[in-house]
Amino acid sequence: MASKSILIVGAVVLAGAAGAGGMYFAMSGDHGIMDHYGGGMMQHDETNMPGLQGENATPEESADLAVLFNNFDTITREVENLPNGIRTVTRSSDPVVMDALVNHSVGMIDRVGQLDDPKILIQSPTLDIFFLSGEEIVSEVSIEDEGLVVIQTSDNPQMVEALQTHAAEVTAMTDRGMQAVHEMMMANGESH
Repeated sequence: MASKSILIVGAVVLAGAAGAGGMYFAMSGDHGIMDHYGGGMMQHDETNMPGLQGENATPEESADLAVLFNNFDTITREVENLPNGIRTVTRSSDPVVMDALVNHSVGMIDRVGQLDDPKILIQSPTLDIFFLSGEEIVSEVSIEDEGLVVIQTSDNPQMVEALQTHAAEVTAMTDRGMQAVHEMMMANGESH
């Protein structure tokens, strides 16, 4: 019964945060987070991961994100900053996670090209420029023996900086999972 109450409270807080202007809401791994509405502790909902849902995201997109966050320890990643963008190689030792990785990456690159922001609740503010000016990014995606290879370039120096910043953020998430999201949110002055 207690866990149902926690889920209901989490849903109410989440709905209030989303309605109040897009406040990012995330929950941490196995520890609790401070409930800024009441000062208490709220447990992370490992099953539903409401912070991975979005105003314009499909259930499948949120499910892929949940697979990635729940299995981040199977993911490895290399990033090369290019003068005009990035080259990343990402792989997972788990075929199910690799499928989710490919689905997520290809889907989000397609969304950026269409300027179709999924508005995921824990989404990094770095992505805002992508969804405003995604037509300025040239993306090449391939699945190689080494993993999922993504090359993204732009002639716009601001976009290049955003690509490189986001690549570093994704690497942090593959290294530390949801903990990295919390660190980024705190660094950006966002509250849970």
